[in-house]
Amino acid sequence: MDALYTRLLVSRFAECFAFYRAVLPPLTGAALAKGEAAGPYANWEADGRTVLALYDRAMMAAALGTERLPPRPPAAQDSAMLAVRVTDVDEALALCLRRGARVAAEATDRPAWGPTLRTAHLRDPEGHLIELQSY
Repeated sequence: MDALYTRLLVSRFAECFAFYRAVLPPLTGAALAKGEAAGPYANWEADGRTVLALYDRAMMAAALGTERLPPRPPAAQDSAMLAVRVTDVDEALALCLRRGARVAAEATDRPAWGPTLRTAHLRDPEGHLIELQSY
């Protein structure tokens, strides 16, 4: 049973689907459990639990009656981030970049956050913030 998991609402479903289908298995061991690039829903599981799900933003807006609202404010601080613990931050970042992510902050050691912590920050094709971390 899934107690709590993240479902990203996306407008660019096919691009996000392709990105997560390529990076989630090697980074987290999660496998696609349901869905396809055409959408509107997909989820990846590891050990019988959902790791991440994607859902079409327009379908969610229709369900909530918020279709006339903008999908995001024009400029705002991030309100959420996916954090993925990996063995090698630099290798994981290179994989994500090959699959369509863009760098938000290059890989760097962060001793103030933890004595052996290394992170990189990137954005998926929809712009969601992701932190790759090792320690």
